[in-house]
Parts: sequence; structure tokens; C-alpha cells
Amino acid sequence: MNIREQVYGFFIPTVTLFGFGAANEIPGKIRSIGGAKPLIVTDRGIVGAGILKRITDLMDAAGLAYAVYDETIPNPTDENVHKGVGIYGQNACDSLITLGGGSAHDCGKGIGLVVANGGRIHDYEGLDKSQKPLPPYMAVNTTAGTASEMTRFCIITDLSRKVKMAIVDWRVTPNIAVDDPLLMVGMPPALTAATGMDALTHAVEAYVSTIATPITDACAEKAIEIIFRHLRAAVANGQDLEARDAMCYAQYLAGMAFNNASLGHVHAMAHQLGGFYDLPHGECNAILLPHVEKFNLIAKVERFAKLAGIMGAEVAGMSRRDAADAAIEEIRRLSADVGIPSGLIELGRRYGKEVRAGDIPVMTANAQKDACGLTNPRCPTDQDVAAIYMAAL
Repeated sequence: MNIREQVYGFFIPTVTLFGFGAANEIPGKIRSIGGAKPLIVTDRGIVGAGILKRITDLMDAAGLAYAVYDETIPNPTDENVHKGVGIYGQNACDSLITLGGGSAHDCGKGIGLVVANGGRIHDYEGLDKSQKPLPPYMAVNTTAGTASEMTRFCIITDLSRKVKMAIVDWRVTPNIAVDDPLLMVGMPPALTAATGMDALTHAVEAYVSTIATPITDACAEKAIEIIFRHLRAAVANGQDLEARDAMCYAQYLAGMAFNNASLGHVHAMAHQLGGFYDLPHGECNAILLPHVEKFNLIAKVERFAKLAGIMGAEVAGMSRRDAADAAIEEIRRLSADVGIPSGLIELGRRYGKEVRAGDIPVMTANAQKDACGLTNPRCPTDQDVAAIYMAAL
């Protein structure tokens, strides 16, 4: 296609509520988009932390009926989705509220796709496979990383194939997103670090994407600046409300960037680690990010050189190449400072999993088919992908 014939979309929720106490608006806003009995999709961690009760208390006070599906797991599965669909129907729900981080939002999006369009969640793998809009949908965010509360991405694990299905569909974009920092202050340091590095990965991959635009560039640059300024503080002290508020905006800006410029091979490869070993997505991204971007560097030297300055590196007097290399080192330094494991084997041990070199050929083949890799700035061979996995071990 001639570059002048390329058409770019920009996808974002109709309304997003930011700020301390934004969650108080949930009952009125779900009603405003036609919800009379939403299914609240969440997970046991949110229940245990008392966050679900805070939301249901608001619903009760407003006289709004609801049902709850709280069995979403990290790396939500096709089984999660289909069970949620059943609960939605059994309770005669008419709308959705997802409450949590990326897993709850992904699961709820999958439920909405199947409720509205029928079939199985597997039918929607790929780009824009749905035909009908989701029910009225509000996404309430409790982490600062995935930006799933505002994106058109839905990632669901197919248990039979051990593959994360990448569903990219403009119809799964929530009608309303809620980012209230007060719902995030209880996040432990490790989760704060993982989600923050996830947001950084989104911004960096969008910035060097083959379909980046001036709009996504602006979002990505600002997200990276804020993350490098505030993530360390948010990890060090979860009660630092300035840092929490800043990370709300950073992860959302990163979401605006990748929701429209897409991603790259960090995500394509991280999805396989989640599918094979059920490892946390954010930490997989954080470990892979410097390795993949070191490979990508020759395709986008000027962009990486600019990022080094945005990240806070002293680049005065450096050549473009040296400045670009400095950006990779700044990523490594931030990752180490916030406690991300140094490699995939160490990450696996932390979660009782064995990451095996013998699985790399299959993960490589699957990563090469992942839709996220289509906008990577450099086209890796199978040998390149396998070498990056090996370097990240």
C-alpha cells in the first residue's frame, strides 16, 4: 500500500473519570449508559482487599441491582469467559462493570463479546471479528499498568493450545473508564512495579511501532517521562498519593499510545510465557523489554536517542547511537531499581514455575504468529526470536 493511502484510527472510551473519589460516580454513570443490572467481573484479590465491597456499597446505596463473577484469574482463560457468560445470563444482567487490573477487564471484555455475538471466545481471535456492540460497559481500574480499562485489546488464554489469544476489536473499548488513585493505594510494591513496567513497555513499543502517529508519539513520550519520574516513588511508598495519581495518568497515556499504534515483539513473546507457564504479564514484559529493544535499536536509532533524554539520561555530547544505547540502559536500571527479576528463570522460580529452554522453539513459533508482532520496527527471524528468549533466561 502506498503510504499516502494508509488510514489511521484513534480509539478511546467515550468518557474517562480521573481523580480522587472518581469511583463514587459509578452507580450514576452505569445508569447513564443504560445499565440497570450489571454483572461485576472481578477477582478474589479484589474481594479480599475490600475493594469490591466499596463498590457494591455504592451500588446498594443507589438502589442498583447487580450480580458478581469473582473467579477471574491472572491470565484469564476461555473457561473463565464462558463461566462468566453463564452467570450473566442466569442473573438476567444487562450491562458490565469490570473491576480490577488487566485480567478482570480482559475477562469482562470476553464475556461481553460472547454475550453480544454468541459462539465461543475463540471465534474473536484476531482483528475486529465481532458484528454487534457489547452491552453497556464500564471499566473500573485498580492498577496502574495495563490500561485495559480504555483499550480495544482483550487477551484470553486458550487452555487447550496453551496460547494467549490476542483479540483486538474496537467494539470492546469500554463506554466509560474510571481511574481513581484511591483504589490503587493498597497495591503491594511488587505489583506496583510490574504494572508500572507494563505501562512503560506499552509506551516504548508504541513509540517505535511502524504505525506510530504524532498523536501516539505525544502520548508515549509523556507516559515515559512520568513513569521515570514517579514509578520508583510509587514502589517505595504505596501511600504516596502524588505518585499514585501520576501513574494513573502515565498508564492511561501509554494505553492511548498502544491502543492506536499497537505493540511489538515484547508482547508477542510475553504472551507465550503467560500461555506456557502462567507467569505474570507485566514482569514478563519488563524482562523482555531491554532485550527486544536492543534488537530493534538499529531500526529506530533516532527515536531511542530521543527517549534517552526523556528518561533522564545525560546525553549531551553523545552520538545518536550512544544515546540510543543509553535508553536501553535506563530501562535496565529502572527495572532493577523496582525489583524486577533479572531473567525468566529467576521469575519462574519466584512463582514456582520452571522456564525451560526446551520450550523456546514452540514459543518462538507461536510468537511469530502473534498479532502484536506485526508492528514491530524490525522483522525478526525465528532464530532472532529464539536468541532473544535465550538472552532473557
